[in-house]
Amino acid sequence: MTPTIWVDGDACPNLIKTVLFRAAQKRQIHLLLVANHSLATPSSRYIKAIRVNGGFDVADDYIVEHLQAGDLAITGDIPLAAKVIAKQGFAINPRGEIYSTENIGEKLAMRDFMAGLRDNGLMSGGAAAMAAKDVQNFANALDRFLTTRLNITG
Repeated sequence: MTPTIWVDGDACPNLIKTVLFRAAQKRQIHLLLVANHSLATPSSRYIKAIRVNGGFDVADDYIVEHLQAGDLAITGDIPLAAKVIAKQGFAINPRGEIYSTENIGEKLAMRDFMAGLRDNGLMSGGAAAMAAKDVQNFANALDRFLTTRLNITG
């Protein structure tokens, strides 16, 4: 059975969605975007947007509840990525970094450390704006993942 690609649609950049739309169509793989607001998607039998109720982590909870082992999640949300990995799924962030059992603990610890710095006023701001290089890194990581881990060519 071909795995599904789940997208944390609330925060996924549009440029990354475009890459995902092309990959889903080209490789004929199901792509589900989950968000608490309406999302525009191209007309395709492989692409579907799922709207969930508003609320903290409702979209994340939906993804975790429905994700099957071997599915792929696209998210920049490290706690969501950790839950996906715990269910034997895979996760890639929108900048092309693959989360794994080997690095997720470190990523969670760094996330918590940085949140503590921000909460105490010792640091401000967030991630840099998405650049063309980030989109290319994501497209390359997705292609490598689909080709090598899932043996889906296109």
